[in-house]
Amino acid sequence: MTVDERKNVNTGVIQNLILENRKKLSVSGVNDVLSFDDEIVMIETELGLLTVKGDNLKINKLSIDTSEVIVEGEISYLAYSDKDIENSRGNFISKIFK
Repeated sequence: MTVDERKNVNTGVIQNLILENRKKLSVSGVNDVLSFDDEIVMIETELGLLTVKGDNLKINKLSIDTSEVIVEGEISYLAYSDKDIENSRGNFISKIFK
């Protein structure tokens, strides 16, 4: 069984993350960009909430038509969260204003 076949068996969704030299991240399967600044980008994907942290981050490309996002900068952290996106959004906002 190939890697692509395993992805389809588990979720029915194919999502790609391509990180080039920790400077450029290409993400497919994107539904929305929830928030971003120069240190954190929160992306709603078909497989959960993706958090990207680093320095001097910027969104170079955002295409909802092709479900793609390209983030550039000094990327130091990537993590998925399986939590409900609405709850995550509320927690994120509450952390900012503490």
